[in-house]
Amino acid sequence: MTNTQRAVFLDHPSLDLGDLDLSPLRSCFGELQLWTDTTPDNVIERLQGASVAISNKILLNARTLAACPELKLILVAATGTNNVDLEAARAHGITVANCQGYGTPSVAQHTLGLLLALATRLVDYNNAVRDGQWQQAKQFCLLDFPIVELEGKTLGLFGHGELGSAVAKLAEAFGMRVLIGQIPGRPARPGRLSLDELLPQVDALTFHCPLTEHTRNFIGARELALLKPGAFVVNTARGGMIDEQALADALRSGHLGGAATDVLSVEPPRDGNPLLAADIPRLIITPHSAWGSREARQRIVTQLTENAHAFFNGTALRVVT
Repeated sequence: MTNTQRAVFLDHPSLDLGDLDLSPLRSCFGELQLWTDTTPDNVIERLQGASVAISNKILLNARTLAACPELKLILVAATGTNNVDLEAARAHGITVANCQGYGTPSVAQHTLGLLLALATRLVDYNNAVRDGQWQQAKQFCLLDFPIVELEGKTLGLFGHGELGSAVAKLAEAFGMRVLIGQIPGRPARPGRLSLDELLPQVDALTFHCPLTEHTRNFIGARELALLKPGAFVVNTARGGMIDEQALADALRSGHLGGAATDVLSVEPPRDGNPLLAADIPRLIITPHSAWGSREARQRIVTQLTENAHAFFNGTALRVVT
């Protein structure tokens, strides 16, 4: 493999917090340039003369690809490739490779962590102690917030690939029964339940499928109303699959027992979001951090390295186009 290629990582801090070993990735190239805050105005300038672009979320559109004639490979430091114009990449003969399955343990434990936090009312009890409510209690314990046991409850999953299967395994360890939903837009499969079959049966609902034209807002007010009173909703997949206004309304009405999301329809939510309103009860929001364990991020470095080696050796690994 040649070691003269120049690579540019356009949004390096989105992956590395200073705690990763980048030496395997550096060994792939003659030069690896790391940038912290690439903007649409300087992305073309920074890719001039580079044969490899590495990007997590920086947009690589048709205009950018046309202006970078030496670019031969795009390494996406994530699974989703919606930041790359794949049709333009094909037209210019640019290979695009992504990373896959790197965050399964991290996201699975985060999903169960959110579900447990809802079931145990962890945030409410923590806040009660901080606010001095326990200190003023007339008995040894404070039980102001109803606690739910997961054992014997039913979990509904949308997405039963590597990640969904990992979540199902953890849920079963807590004594839950697992049902699998039919993802909209996909061919029907045995054992997959339609929305109307699944939702009335479950005590908790989690999401592990991609955002597509078929899954965008596929859980709205009607679907949330089909859930059992007191059911939990947890989303660690992609924002936009649940109608955010409908979810806020369902929480305010008291129909849901709680909801937790690691994702929003626009990230970061600079212009507001219905779920950011201060009056929504029993809602936990984490900032798209489920995937971000050090171990998961180091796996991305490993996969980027493998993808680069494969490309330069004339083979294909995790190639999207």
